[in-house]
Amino acid sequence: MTSLNQDLSGKVALVTGSASGIGKDIAVTFAQAGAAVGIADINLEAAQKTVDAIKDKGGKALAIAMDVTSESAVNDGVKALVDEFGSIDILVSNAGIQIINPIHKLEFADWKKMQAIHLDGAFLTTKAALQYMYTNDNTGTVIYMGSVHSHEASLYKAPYVTAKHGLLGLCRVLAKEGAEYNVRAHVICPGFVKTPLVEKQIPEQAKEKGISEEEVVNDIMLVNTVDKEFTSTEDIAQLALFLAAFPTNVFTGQSIVASHGWFMN
Repeated sequence: MTSLNQDLSGKVALVTGSASGIGKDIAVTFAQAGAAVGIADINLEAAQKTVDAIKDKGGKALAIAMDVTSESAVNDGVKALVDEFGSIDILVSNAGIQIINPIHKLEFADWKKMQAIHLDGAFLTTKAALQYMYTNDNTGTVIYMGSVHSHEASLYKAPYVTAKHGLLGLCRVLAKEGAEYNVRAHVICPGFVKTPLVEKQIPEQAKEKGISEEEVVNDIMLVNTVDKEFTSTEDIAQLALFLAAFPTNVFTGQSIVASHGWFMN
């Protein structure tokens, strides 16, 4: 077995939703490990700022305007990355949003929007990346950004929980189909990470439930952790690097939960 290292030199990665939050930390971490990185985001201006920060430290990166619900935008973005750097070896499907509402109050349009971004986006980026991964001799790695909610449910998050469960199925099918082509698949399942997305949920849930924001954090978000700690973006970036750099396909088809003990496999 090849010794484990975390060197991505010569690899090309696409990270969706990488202009901020978890995606940004993953992209920066990959660049620091030597990968050329496509910063794909619906906010091109913010994506370019991330690219500039990576280049300032000697890394390689490309800003890509990408709406992951648009097949043409996804295909064009993946092609632009390959045209710029020659291949795509790693895909991190990270783009996502959150909408909180009980089922009986949830608008169908919001349900469809959530599925489109989380599930359609994962499918479209995977399909586009595989056109290149299947035709080269390199190991291909696809990482889906799931959640503890890939395994558990919470109140008022029906579309999110449904979508995150769906990523497990997509990952497992890709693990089987991709094996022939040396392509592996993983789902990273964070607990609550204190990103702007999560910080926005705190007052929303407090209002919906009629409780304080402190109670939302301690009694809802972190209630099932062993230490009342948020997962950090650095935790998830390092886990993504570990999976992307791992020298064998032993973990293919698996979900890895990073949650301070909330949901233990």
